[in-house]
Amino acid sequence: MGAAPGVTPPSAESRLEAAPTAESAAPAAPKAGGIYDFTFTRLMYESGDWDVDQRMPSNILDTLLQYTTLRVDPEEKIIPLADSRMLTAPFCYMAGHKLVEFNPDERRNFESYVRNGGFVFVDDCNHDIDGLFAKSFEREMASIFGADALAKLPKDHPIYGSFFVFDGPPATAIELNGWGDDLVHDYLRGVTIDGRVGVLYSNKDYGCEWDFEWRNKRWLAEDITKFAVNIVVYALSA
Repeated sequence: MGAAPGVTPPSAESRLEAAPTAESAAPAAPKAGGIYDFTFTRLMYESGDWDVDQRMPSNILDTLLQYTTLRVDPEEKIIPLADSRMLTAPFCYMAGHKLVEFNPDERRNFESYVRNGGFVFVDDCNHDIDGLFAKSFEREMASIFGADALAKLPKDHPIYGSFFVFDGPPATAIELNGWGDDLVHDYLRGVTIDGRVGVLYSNKDYGCEWDFEWRNKRWLAEDITKFAVNIVVYALSA
């Protein structure tokens, strides 16, 4: 399979460890309709605090424009999980610190979306496996998909080589500084449907890691948002 429209591999200067292959670097075909290949859709849910890390989406959109040729919608979209419009989004983001307790409409849409090929990136802003967000979200996943559905992803999972090459999930400053549960999580977890991750779940607090004033990015020794490109490319291509 050759490189498809929408994504080109990074240049030599922007590689992390090694160049991805054409097969792993480019989606087979963007799933979004209209004039955009990618739209960042945030899910609003009734319980908890869904509106966190407000600068993060714009940084991710800028990163996609920097490294790929995806046609990126410049505006974050916020859609209630209970709204059927979310069922057509190619990528959804969900995060928070507090309780996650889906109402019947939210639960129905979440399950239908994931089982029918959708992709949700869920980030625990507490960085705490014993925190309220983690425990309540994991209960929801067990209720919907089964007790063992949310499983650790191996470090050779395709998501770690879908664009840049990583040897597992990159650590965050939040982890290294001892925030939350004072652990560096060397894994991500996911709900896999028909061989494809439909729910990518992180206790690493990438949302806070990527929630910075965009002008400060030029001072970073390494672009900490690169892993977001892998997540998006996997979501669009897997």
